[in-house]
Amino acid sequence: MERKQMSPLEELRHSAAHVMAAAVLRIWPETKLDIGPPTDQGFYYDFDCPRRFTPEDLEKIESEMKKIIKENQTFERREVDRDEAIRFFEERNQPFKVSRVGDIPEGEPISFYQNGEFVDLCAGTHVRFTKQIKAFKLLSIAGAYHRGDEKNAQLQRIYGTAFPSRDELQQYLTQLEEAKKRDHRKIGREMGLFTFDTDQVGPGLPLWLPKGTAMVEELEKLAKETEFDAGYFRVRTPHLAKESLYLTSGHLPYYKDSMYPPMEFEEDEGGETVRYYLKAMNCPHHHKIFDAEPRSYRDLPLRLAEYGACYRYEKSGELMGLMRVRSMQMNDAHIYCSEEQFASEFRAVNEMYLKYFKIFGIEKYLMRLSTHDPEKLGQKYVDQPELWKKTEAMVRDVLVESGINFVEVPNEAAFYGPKIDVQVWSAIGREFTLATNQVDFAVPAQFGLEYTTRDNTKATPLCIHRAPLGTHERFIGFLIEHFAGDFPLWLAPEQVRVLPITDDQADYASEVHRQLRADGFRATLDHHKDAIGGKIRRGRLDRVPYLLIIGANEVEAGTVTVRSRLNGDEGQVSSGGFLDRIRSERTNRTMTVKL
Repeated sequence: MERKQMSPLEELRHSAAHVMAAAVLRIWPETKLDIGPPTDQGFYYDFDCPRRFTPEDLEKIESEMKKIIKENQTFERREVDRDEAIRFFEERNQPFKVSRVGDIPEGEPISFYQNGEFVDLCAGTHVRFTKQIKAFKLLSIAGAYHRGDEKNAQLQRIYGTAFPSRDELQQYLTQLEEAKKRDHRKIGREMGLFTFDTDQVGPGLPLWLPKGTAMVEELEKLAKETEFDAGYFRVRTPHLAKESLYLTSGHLPYYKDSMYPPMEFEEDEGGETVRYYLKAMNCPHHHKIFDAEPRSYRDLPLRLAEYGACYRYEKSGELMGLMRVRSMQMNDAHIYCSEEQFASEFRAVNEMYLKYFKIFGIEKYLMRLSTHDPEKLGQKYVDQPELWKKTEAMVRDVLVESGINFVEVPNEAAFYGPKIDVQVWSAIGREFTLATNQVDFAVPAQFGLEYTTRDNTKATPLCIHRAPLGTHERFIGFLIEHFAGDFPLWLAPEQVRVLPITDDQADYASEVHRQLRADGFRATLDHHKDAIGGKIRRGRLDRVPYLLIIGANEVEAGTVTVRSRLNGDEGQVSSGGFLDRIRSERTNRTMTVKL
């Protein structure tokens, strides 16, 4: 059992998970235990308990945890042999623990951690005493399958969090409450952006409603403009391909568990049965486009971009609104370049990220450079050690020279090269993984990709995989929570709403509405018969950036009275003046909201 030193915060949360499991066993001794790791936000433990846990049970468990903490139990580690570990858990009717013992490779130490009467299979590490757990809170209950496989037993997962101080805990709980108000699933439903039909369409397959589609198209427009200016060429590829394509790329078998099962067809010629897979990634298709015609050094760098639809079979227990889906449209591109061009191309990709961060008001970000584990070459990673060292150094050098905020994370690279995960923080400080940026030194060679050098020799290009806006699904989910649904004008699904006070202003209101629509604005006209106060409240609840109020005075003066989400009542302006203003805001993608 590999023992890894955790950070102090991870140790605290891991220890809290053990205390929680000990408390559950004290209250319901027949409970069977699975695992209880720390997470970025806290900890959880998976239980098989005859009792269906309720929110009231969380209070009961918390109370028992406080008793255990007050007892100031010591966390003690001891190593055992495999037979002893299996016997120990079999005698206590803990089948999941017996199964977990079987995961530990032969020759690795097997360790138990004990606090009080509670003993767990655990590599550690932990705090020294339970009294060091000063501030914790149990948060929620969810379903989880053993080993994440829906074919296995369904367990109950209790989530919690812990911090070194009560002030830090309270700050986090306050942030959680704000996050609940900003939940993209709740706001998306209220604003009519997207829906799911799990019965007939399927889980994790979002249906974009007209308002949500407007946002998708605005993001795609932004990406296309940005990429055109940066010298990208747009391409389109099919939604499926033969098995042989993914065998050549190496995605089979590496990512087979994340791909939909193959479809088998008997081809017309020869009667041969051929397998097709739904596209889980765009890169193999782009490699074939690169290979479709001869290339020379004069063609490089070649930047191919596509908002390609991909399909990944995420486990049902991991699906979560737009954040984790099974169908997605990815802001994907692949840059084919020489080794000499790599630094400038990679730097330009990072600068594109920074440009997007500015547009969306993202102030805090972090690049996580994921590197390989030399011991897993040929298993998890392509077995080319020198190229790993070389490309990781190239990426690291660019990040350092550019002054990019980054950290290194071992053993999380893509199978074909180093990877950067882009972490961003929303307006309320919630962390999201936005996108990935990967260097590929292996797969182009597997496809036989070549270009003719200045010396009239053949060389294989490097490939940079990049997706600055991630997928429409995840990025819009992030933006909903970041802006709490109060989108800037250019992105808002409904940009302007015209509100006539009475029917006497209907004709003028219709003309203002027509002018807005003719100029390409997503404008609506409120025909309801209720009082203007009700119309204004409805517009505010619908988060429309601009409400235009039209009464007798506005008709006479040829003006509109503007109410904005940002400034409230802004008074009367000419209809033409207002149109000029919002044209400028749309063109410049102005931030018209407070974050």
